[in-house]
Amino acid sequence: MDIGEIVSDAVKFPSSDWKKVIILGIFFLLTFVIIGIFFVSGYFLRIIKSTLAGYDELPEFDEWGDMFIDGLKVFVVSLVYMIIPMIVIFIGVFASITSLAVTSTGTYTDPWAFIGLMSGTVIIGAILALIFGLIAYIAIANMALYDEIGAAFKFSEILERIKMIGWGKYILWYIVMIIIGVVGGFIASLLNIIPFIGMIIALLVIYPYLQMIYARSLALIFASSEEGQEPV
Repeated sequence: MDIGEIVSDAVKFPSSDWKKVIILGIFFLLTFVIIGIFFVSGYFLRIIKSTLAGYDELPEFDEWGDMFIDGLKVFVVSLVYMIIPMIVIFIGVFASITSLAVTSTGTYTDPWAFIGLMSGTVIIGAILALIFGLIAYIAIANMALYDEIGAAFKFSEILERIKMIGWGKYILWYIVMIIIGVVGGFIASLLNIIPFIGMIIALLVIYPYLQMIYARSLALIFASSEEGQEPV
C-alpha cells in the first residue's frame, strides 16, 4: 500500500462503528483519573494487533484486564524511548534556572543565558523526541506482532522493518500523521469555544477518532514492510 491508500483507509476506519468511537471517548474522559490512559493505550495496541491479523473492523471492548495490561506495556515502551529527550530537556531547564541566580542587589545574573539554555535544550529535546518517536512507533507495532514487550526492544529487527518499509515512505507517513494531529487539534480548539460542552465533544469524538487513525495507519505501514517479502 502507498501512503495515500494507508491514510485513506485509516481515516475511514473509525467511522465504521461510531459506538466504539464514543466508548473509547469515554476512556479519554477517564484520563482525568489516570486509569483511562491505560485503557486508551491498550485499545490502541488492540487495533494494531487486529489489523496485523487481517481484520478490517474495529476490535471489541472486552477482556478488560488484557487491555489494561497492554496499555501498561505501551506506556512503558513509550517512556523508555522518550527518556533521553526528557533527560535533555530536564537538564536544560535545571541549568537555565540556575543561571538566573539573584545577586545581592536583587537583579538576575544572566537572563540571556537563561533564554539561550532554555530555548536550545527545548529544541534539541524536541528533535530527539521526533527521532526516538520514529523508532518507538515501529517498536510498539513489533510488540503487537509478537505480543510480547521484549519485541519492542529488538532494535536491529525494528530498524530492519523501517528499512523494508523504506525510510522515505516511513518519514512521509510520520509527517502526515503529525499534520493530521495538528488538524484534529485545531478542530478540537474550535470546539473549545463552546464552554465545557466543546471539550466533552472533543474528548468523546475528536481524540478517540484520531487515536484510531494512528493505530490503524501504524499497523498498515508496518504491514507494508512485508509486501513482496518472505513472511517473518
